[in-house]
Amino acid sequence: MAYIVPSSPETLADRELYTRSRLVEVACLDCLVRVKVRKNSDHHTSIQWNQEAGDCATFAELSRREGGRPVHQACPRLLASIEAAVREGVVPIGAGVDPIETSDG
Repeated sequence: MAYIVPSSPETLADRELYTRSRLVEVACLDCLVRVKVRKNSDHHTSIQWNQEAGDCATFAELSRREGGRPVHQACPRLLASIEAAVREGVVPIGAGVDPIETSDG
């Protein structure tokens, strides 16, 4: 059960802005797993993982090692794919804000 369920238009708009807007689908150039990515700056990358990302070959390999996969470590091959997408202009850099409509007009 959800602890807090957003209901106001402003809260719903914020949730959309911070969790879904401007996400670009990027495929790993190695295993073809797809994730959604947003680059707010050169140093900040948001990655929205999905069920398919569990098929990542690198994650599977790391999970088999003693001690398992570091949970907060991204796949280096996927990160290289994201960096390539940024260089190619597929993933834009910048925290551009999508316009949010309000009742004030």
